[in-house]
Amino acid sequence: MVCVFLKYQKSNIMANIVVLGAGVAGHTAALILKRKLGNSHRVTVVAPNSRYQWIPSNIWVGIGKMTPEQVSFELAPVYRKQGIEFIQARATRIFPEGKSGSGPCVEAEGTSPENKGQILTVPYDFLVNATGPKLNFDATPGLGPEKGNTVSVCTYGHAVEANKALREALERMKKGENLRFLIGTGHPTATCQGAAFEYALNVAFEINKHGLRNKAEIIWITNEYELGDFGMGGAFIKKGGYYTSTKIFTESILAEYGIRWIKRAGITKVEKGLAYYETLDGEQLTQPFDFAMLIPAFAGVGLQAFDKEGSDITARLFAPNGLMKVDADYTPKPFEDWSVRDWPSIYQNPDYDNIYAAGIAFAPPHSISKPMTNKNGLAIYPTPPRTGMPSGVMGKVVALNIADRILRNRHDHRHKASMGRMGAACIISSGYGIWNGMAATMTVFPIVPDYEKYPIWGRDISYTVGEPGLAGHWIKLFLHYMFLYKAKAHPFWFLIPE
Repeated sequence: MVCVFLKYQKSNIMANIVVLGAGVAGHTAALILKRKLGNSHRVTVVAPNSRYQWIPSNIWVGIGKMTPEQVSFELAPVYRKQGIEFIQARATRIFPEGKSGSGPCVEAEGTSPENKGQILTVPYDFLVNATGPKLNFDATPGLGPEKGNTVSVCTYGHAVEANKALREALERMKKGENLRFLIGTGHPTATCQGAAFEYALNVAFEINKHGLRNKAEIIWITNEYELGDFGMGGAFIKKGGYYTSTKIFTESILAEYGIRWIKRAGITKVEKGLAYYETLDGEQLTQPFDFAMLIPAFAGVGLQAFDKEGSDITARLFAPNGLMKVDADYTPKPFEDWSVRDWPSIYQNPDYDNIYAAGIAFAPPHSISKPMTNKNGLAIYPTPPRTGMPSGVMGKVVALNIADRILRNRHDHRHKASMGRMGAACIISSGYGIWNGMAATMTVFPIVPDYEKYPIWGRDISYTVGEPGLAGHWIKLFLHYMFLYKAKAHPFWFLIPE
């Protein structure tokens, strides 16, 4: 094992800001930090992968309508042009009080061909943890591409394999076989129902396009108490002068596509062609399948933390699930007593004020959907979603506050982004192309319901809407190119909102 200490000369560098992760939150934070701080301060990104990927478009890779190259790009040239240091490595340990006489630093294991296996020590003055989630397939025995029982669209590499499996299934049906497709959440507390839901619609679209609807049974399986929960406790939307629950909205779309559903279900094990699950009623059932795409549970990436004496302080910085603690109220309390005020707004670690966590990397104070446990003691409910737009907003807010601290010596954190004060837009699209497609467009405000401010609906009903149609599909295509333009830091990228 080779150890390398990356020591920055501070004669011309006033502050070192290290960003762990180059997903939506981390990449956004790094670009904004560099734009605000200029060349007088150093911004370094430490990420295990060499490519950025626009995850929402992995769905199109998973049905063969886009290639990995269309949804991703190499990070190094973008960072080089912006003056951002890039280290391809997997962060493993944080030393917030320093080690071996040094200041605060991060240890990372090299993952590039040039540094593979090297242990790199990266010093920092400010640290942004934007590592995103560990795709915790192992939390459900037999789940995931590595086990060979189910496919995934969580990365573009996974999505390529998902498309191969889908093409094979289509060919089998063309030869006369009847197949079952099982799509949904692969763990009793998994989140990201929206991605799985979108993939289910796209699979149905492909099957219908090939005239194979009578050969396929498509099943949506979810840990939601009611469909349309999406980890946000569901919502009511205003449409045509009526108020409709997302339950009705979601059920109607699935019915239109000929998809039946199993709700209040937690998958506990997967074998070849067979999923085991429990219901909230305590039943232990199985569901055979020929093709399955099931979203895994998310967890922290496994970062550890140590104090200046070398003692393990991981439990101080991180929740049991490995996600980092921030300025949230983590006091255990009954669901009825949880408040929108429990949610963080600046994403600063309470023990070390120069450490922040954005996007999926921060630990939510509690679920948004009501926790449910069956008589066997199995918890079955979605955990809070924090992908896409919310992650970008968090990355921006963290970057702006750090820039204020460095440039103006401000510690009041004037930039805030609580999920209880933040809206989100979700476009669930099926099909591909200008004329061939449909999308269910939904916006909610705020993401975390605020029954103190909005006692009837929990949200501002005028900003919480849902609309199916071709227009939403066009918007999704437009957003794909717009956000990749922004991520590549092309001219005036900063004018495009998160």
